[in-house]
Amino acid sequence: MSEVTLNKGRIPETILPDEEPLLANALQEILENDLDTSLNKLFGFATTNPESIGVWCTLGIKSTILMESYAYFRLAYHRGLDSLRKNGWRGSGFVRWQHTGNRFFLIALHSLANISEEIGDQEEASRCALFLRQLEPQWDKLQALETD
Repeated sequence: MSEVTLNKGRIPETILPDEEPLLANALQEILENDLDTSLNKLFGFATTNPESIGVWCTLGIKSTILMESYAYFRLAYHRGLDSLRKNGWRGSGFVRWQHTGNRFFLIALHSLANISEEIGDQEEASRCALFLRQLEPQWDKLQALETD
């Protein structure tokens, strides 16, 4: 189960539950493999795990069609919002990268910002980018570490 940590005098932090271990391992394997076999597996996972943020986010990552990726990331984002609310988030507070359960949601939000900018929806891109940095203020530093 997830939790909301209330730090005396500090901003609350929500930690989403990790994906089920078998599903998490399968998603990691799919992320490391080719597209052809991955999509069929992911569609199967989506059928049996429609609430999974990781499944929809992985579909977004593996898709080669821009607007299809956008749709999958949007699904991951909305599943993430549902999960945040279910786990005590009340519309504000941190959702930190350091917690594995939060990562697919943050990736989906980041990807929505990028694709929105790419398709010319600057308002949505700005909104997603701001929301991402409100949830994880260290996002830019984390991205810099990934590119080093």
